[in-house]
Amino acid sequence: MSPYLLAALQQLDTCTVANAIETFKVRLRNEGYCDSTIRCLFPTFPPIVGHAVTVRIRGRSPSMDGHAYIDNSSWWDHILSLPSPKIAVVQDLDAGENSGSFVGEVHAQLLRKLGCIGAITNGAVRDLPRIKSTGFALFARHVAVSHSYVHVVDVGQEVEIGGLKIKPGDWLHGDLHGVLSIPANIGDQIPAAAEKIRTREAALVALCNQPDLPLDQLRAALLGVLQSSR
Repeated sequence: MSPYLLAALQQLDTCTVANAIETFKVRLRNEGYCDSTIRCLFPTFPPIVGHAVTVRIRGRSPSMDGHAYIDNSSWWDHILSLPSPKIAVVQDLDAGENSGSFVGEVHAQLLRKLGCIGAITNGAVRDLPRIKSTGFALFARHVAVSHSYVHVVDVGQEVEIGGLKIKPGDWLHGDLHGVLSIPANIGDQIPAAAEKIRTREAALVALCNQPDLPLDQLRAALLGVLQSSR
């Protein structure tokens, strides 16, 4: 992902990116994005684009010796091995209403230090005001006050978040609408395809704003847009 391509993708919202991907017919239109269980916690943030770094955690059960889990740092190496910018993708294997928060203020700062610009999880997060002040983006299923017994199980595995399967290195794009993956083989063509879509939609919106435009002309214009997008 070149600096130019990265900057271009950051200027696009996820809906436009999704529309652009559709024009290449590389996957079904109901695939490639997280479902509505994954919410954007900071909807005023701009879109984020990055490579996925995957982590799997558990947090429901206490450790065998009765003490709190001692987190190790071996999983940092996997994150450091992938190119920046990175987005941490954390699958909670014990996800549910009693999930503890893996990403709080401390882990958000740690992930930032490792080159991550945001985190996506099917579990919980916490410390929202302090994380928001850093600009670190969060997408999660819910918020929880406690970290419970969360600990890293493994890293670098395929994970599934909100119905979306994600592998290390996958290109991800997220904003207030949600999170989607960008097929890397067409990634460099997305900005141009998005610009064509924006141009067509802007023309159609302009026609809608003409008070005396006959509906037959608007219908014909809409049909032309739909046919050109197939």
